[in-house]
Amino acid sequence: MLREFLDGFPLGFPATASGVEIRILRKLFSPEEAETAVLLSPMPEEVERIAARSGRDAETLAEMLETMSGKGLVFRSRHEGRTLYNAAPFMIGLYEYSVGKMDGELAALYKEYYETAYLEEMGASGVPGFRVFPVAESIEADVTLYPFLDLVERVKEARVISVAECICRKEAHLTGGGCDRPMETCLSFGVAAEYYIENGIGREISPAEAIAILEEADGAGLVHAGVNTRHLSNICNCCPCCCASMKGITREGMDKHLFMNALFEAVVDEDACTACGDCVERCPVGAIALEDTARVDRGKCLGCGLCAGACPGKAVRMLLRDDREEPFDRVLHMGMAIMEGKRKAYEGKKRSHDGVEAGGADAGSMHGEG
Repeated sequence: MLREFLDGFPLGFPATASGVEIRILRKLFSPEEAETAVLLSPMPEEVERIAARSGRDAETLAEMLETMSGKGLVFRSRHEGRTLYNAAPFMIGLYEYSVGKMDGELAALYKEYYETAYLEEMGASGVPGFRVFPVAESIEADVTLYPFLDLVERVKEARVISVAECICRKEAHLTGGGCDRPMETCLSFGVAAEYYIENGIGREISPAEAIAILEEADGAGLVHAGVNTRHLSNICNCCPCCCASMKGITREGMDKHLFMNALFEAVVDEDACTACGDCVERCPVGAIALEDTARVDRGKCLGCGLCAGACPGKAVRMLLRDDREEPFDRVLHMGMAIMEGKRKAYEGKKRSHDGVEAGGADAGSMHGEG
């Protein structure tokens, strides 16, 4: 029941032939916790409302939900003296919230699930769940017109900030891979940060500390990415070898737009370019090639700005794409778009499958008549 419940989210929780997804749930949830999780809505609610809808005792349910939220199994928020709970999807949710308790067994289960089902699920809708934040110094745009693009200022304005270990790099290390890039780089803001701090998943930091982490990430060649909305709720600092989204691009050769919304693109000033090759080495997705000058494949370019920061001659500029897709206003709107994208993709596959079957039947009929 819990597997089917989680599969109803925009980023679902599809079944596999091996049943690895059930082994993940058994590792995370007790039977009673699994029965309780499916009572929740994706929208935050007070315990009394959940209890009335489910027929549960409110006091007992409140104790259970508080315990589960402390384990990262449901999301909890507090607003004006009220405590609210809502169901957590697998991603972003259960997966990320397990970073503090992930061991080798759970990491191996996550890796198997990603490779057999979840990579395909992440790209199924054609709607990118993340947007890329360029390195601030490289942007050539009027951020007064696009204030959500000014990452440093948004960080300075944040009410509360937390930092946690990168779940992707931790999983990679526990399964015999990984890289030597910084580990404590996963930033959360607002209610998400409060959840991380209260549950001990992450620690509270100041805006200055968060900016220092972003600067360290820049130096390590990490891509700043967050949920594809105007509202700043998180910043992942992604490497091309471990990140769940980046691996789809770098390892599997999948279209970047399945995972990342690139608002900017790198543009090379050929007169200023000395063909030093620093930008080629710096690009995390192999979007730059060196000919007489550096050449950018805009179809691959994430617009992260790492190349611009590495260019000694300042020959690379980061410009807003004319054909960019603006981030969604709210997570709800993004979720609806992902669901619609998955529906269209499913219908397209079904039409293609039905057409192949019909073609085969026609061919057989014609052969028989001959």
